[in-house]
Amino acid sequence: MILSRRIYDLDLPHRAVTVFVYLCDRANKKRECWPSTVTISKDLGLSRRTIFRALNDLEKAGLIKRIPRRRKTGGWTSSLIRLEVDKNV
Repeated sequence: MILSRRIYDLDLPHRAVTVFVYLCDRANKKRECWPSTVTISKDLGLSRRTIFRALNDLEKAGLIKRIPRRRKTGGWTSSLIRLEVDKNV
């Protein structure tokens, strides 16, 4: 997926841009991915709290949509993240 430079015109914090590029790199053809915040945190060298803030920034800007997922046993697992890039970037 080729990321438009318009992402930089949205006045997002650098943490959000970094996480968005990370998510774009890991998204499938349906523009979906499901990395955990722990995985993103380790891969980018940022705290989990920073990742949560970045995801909130991206969702507020309309660039992603988070869909909570449950395991068959009833426990929570990482959210499905759908990139909304065609609409905004």
